[in-house]
Amino acid sequence: MRIVVAMRQLADLVEELEVDDSGTDIDREFVKFVANEFDESALEEALLIKEGVGADQVEVVAVALDEPDVDQTLYTALAKGADKAVKLAGVPEGWVSSHTRASAIAKWLESQQWDLVITGVQAADDLDGQVAGLLGRMLGVPHVAVVVSAVPEGNVVKVSQELGGGTVAEEEVAMPAVLGVQAARQSPRYAPITRIRQAMQAGGLSEETVEVSGDGGRPTVRRLYAPEKSGQAEMLTGSAADVADKIIELIRAKGLVKS
Repeated sequence: MRIVVAMRQLADLVEELEVDDSGTDIDREFVKFVANEFDESALEEALLIKEGVGADQVEVVAVALDEPDVDQTLYTALAKGADKAVKLAGVPEGWVSSHTRASAIAKWLESQQWDLVITGVQAADDLDGQVAGLLGRMLGVPHVAVVVSAVPEGNVVKVSQELGGGTVAEEEVAMPAVLGVQAARQSPRYAPITRIRQAMQAGGLSEETVEVSGDGGRPTVRRLYAPEKSGQAEMLTGSAADVADKIIELIRAKGLVKS
């Protein structure tokens, strides 16, 4: 059984992000990029499947576009237990739409043998949750989104899908299939820096080039704006009693409580 985990890079949201001179993207020159947290859950679910079925029967391959700091993410995937890691070159630099991302990965998958493609259900830089669905359509296979558990049995995979209001649906999906993971059955495991360095020294990261034609109706970013400042915080000092009195005064001044 071969599981491909599609991963992606995002600007670290703890960084101070600025709009670049074009006004259509963030300034990427000095920003640190990290793995999408939903994709890390997708990798964890793949590794849990590998452990459940048997390491000698399941191969996990992490794949990602050639984006900033992606080598670190792919070597970390190897350190956690992935068998191979592939970096896909040939996609334009800058923000990559869901359609372009799915098209590039699907193009690579056409030359590969695989049973499951697992990816995060969404990412913070688009929030449209379309990559898994687009991959399913492009590859002509079933797709399930918002997955919280996946257990293969024979030629099918039993998935738990989170629906509205906390309801969970249990389904059986014929493989090959694409899953968009909301959360793995457990928190993503930690890879020590020593193990990541060992993965770097051992290799295992290959690079392949894909050709992507068109963009399948990608949205066009016309302009980005920094959030407008609507006010500022007021820091209250003094004893607990003094702070409590000031809070009451502020609430009364805003007319939220009667005097």
